Amino acid sequence: MSIRRLPEQLVNRIAAGEVVERPASALKELVENAIDAGATRIAISLRDGGIERIEVVDDGCGMAPAEMALALERHATSKLPDDAIEAVTTLGFRGEALPSIASVARLTMESRIRGADGWSRTVDNGGLAGEGPAALPPGTRIVIEYLFGRVPARRKFLRSARSEYAACMDAVKRLAMARPDIGFTVEHDGRRNLHVQPGEGRPERVAGLTDRELHSNSVGVDYERGPARLGGVAGLPTFSRGVADHQFLFVNGRPVKDRLLIGAVRAAYQDLLARDRHPIVALFVDLPGEELDVNVHPAKTEVRFRDPANIRGLIIGGLRNALEAAGHRSAQRPSAEALGTWSSSLDSSRHSRESGNPASFPSRFPSSSGTPAFAGVTENRLFEQHAEYTPLARAEASFGPVPDGLSFPLGVARGQVAATYIVAEAEDGLVLVDQHAAHERLVLERMRKALGNGGVARQALLLPEVVELDEVACDRLEARAGELAEMGLELERFGARAMLVRAVPAVLGNSDTKGLVTDLADELGAYDEALSLKERLDHVAATMACHGSVRAGRILSVAEMNALLREMEVTPHSGQCNHGRPTWVKLAHGDIEKLFGRR
Repeated sequence: MSIRRLPEQLVNRIAAGEVVERPASALKELVENAIDAGATRIAISLRDGGIERIEVVDDGCGMAPAEMALALERHATSKLPDDAIEAVTTLGFRGEALPSIASVARLTMESRIRGADGWSRTVDNGGLAGEGPAALPPGTRIVIEYLFGRVPARRKFLRSARSEYAACMDAVKRLAMARPDIGFTVEHDGRRNLHVQPGEGRPERVAGLTDRELHSNSVGVDYERGPARLGGVAGLPTFSRGVADHQFLFVNGRPVKDRLLIGAVRAAYQDLLARDRHPIVALFVDLPGEELDVNVHPAKTEVRFRDPANIRGLIIGGLRNALEAAGHRSAQRPSAEALGTWSSSLDSSRHSRESGNPASFPSRFPSSSGTPAFAGVTENRLFEQHAEYTPLARAEASFGPVPDGLSFPLGVARGQVAATYIVAEAEDGLVLVDQHAAHERLVLERMRKALGNGGVARQALLLPEVVELDEVACDRLEARAGELAEMGLELERFGARAMLVRAVPAVLGNSDTKGLVTDLADELGAYDEALSLKERLDHVAATMACHGSVRAGRILSVAEMNALLREMEVTPHSGQCNHGRPTWVKLAHGDIEKLFGRR
């Protein structure tokens, strides 16, 4: 077969296949052009998810009639003043978008420069359909109709109008986050669904486009490493989502979806989130133009870094620093559903008991003195009537002044519920702390600090303990005995199917040695043997911390409870346990008042 030159119309359709995959792709190109034109307000109108119609109106610099004709030719652009493509600072620069879109749809372009008359030009599937004067304010208005209307092979692969609309909104939100100085409006089928004002701060803009509660449940990121700088907003680990759709990444103001950046975000939150949870982040990486290549993808959604290791370290270090600065903070969002589970009447609890639900019966725990805390008041008739169902609390004699809870963020301990949850009173509400989850995090952070200072202190066992395992598990532990010793766990092989434990990390105290060694053997088998324990420190240390923490069901003294609260307040990441669950929640005074009908 002989080589031939393809016709111009077919060349444009091939280009359209690279640049215009769906309505969201076309919309993204138009909005990027409006941003590059210096617009301060961009209005978008969609019909049927953008399949039937897309309209973008901006108040940018506009174009003269001759420039409009040139803009619809391939490889014509105003965004590269010279041939230095590596120094491009605009969002678009290839000069392919408009002619590619016009080759597979009906495109009408109207534009006006300030101080001049407006002009209109229409191209229908690659052919000029008309042009002439147009009345419009300064700026540009572009309408795309019947995308892929004459390319049925492409149109049949479009998804439903709802799915295409969701993709369009995602593209607009990402661009709106990158430019909080620009106002955006989106209408779909005559209904306004998005409206953000220009001049907002970055945190306010990100929260407005994702979740309003993010503003109070996030930390700011500001970090530098070499020539690169990282800024943005990072949600607290306890303020997470079940899918990774709320991770927005930008490089020099350009929205990107890059595996390197996504992997770095996952690594930064590695031991702070459960495996099925994903953080909400909006991260902005800024670095000199010569340090990256933006011309690696037709749609410009990917970039290539000259020093990817530095960028990965920038994101992990920046997020870690920001989250550590959050200290004991945790997402606090008591829902109406959760508050609704509280009952204000004895009738509802009696009904539950009469129904035979075991979970409705109150738990009974001995007091520190071995007698019910309410003993001595049984002569009260109401008490006698409900004595069978009255929960037995415990009281502890006070030998000193009660601490002032107003000076502590997590308040002061007032008691313990179910030998699992600490009840504390703070200035702004009631704090409930999961003692096991909280102490688990504290032990992990102590181990990290000790490892950073040269090694974890160990505590020798008076009588070495023998732990029986299968031979493969013993082989794994023996191969890593030296590394485990640096973490304070001293092991020796004791026959083919057992390990001898001579010392444990001092921070673990009297932990379950057998359970610890068994779980560590499982951890070592769960990942590649080529990795060192230091590379998987978080997993190994988290396993150790879990076994060395205060267990649920252990009764604590008031002094122990307050000591735990004070350490939480000064420990990084103490707002969530090693598995990503919150360690404490707060019931604000306003929420308590709602429970009693005071509001």
